[in-house]
Amino acid sequence: MNPELDYQLMKTHQSELRRLAAEHRRVREAERRNKAERRSVFGKRRTP
Repeated sequence: MNPELDYQLMKTHQSELRRLAAEHRRVREAERRNKAERRSVFGKRRTP
């Protein structure tokens, strides 16, 4: 492959990975928030 094409492909892949990581982080934070809101059987806040 030619170097310019390689470089463009690498940049595209990198931005896609960055976007997926950000999305994954948002999902994890939302899950963590939901867990913190849930209460245990005894009515106490659960600790992670």
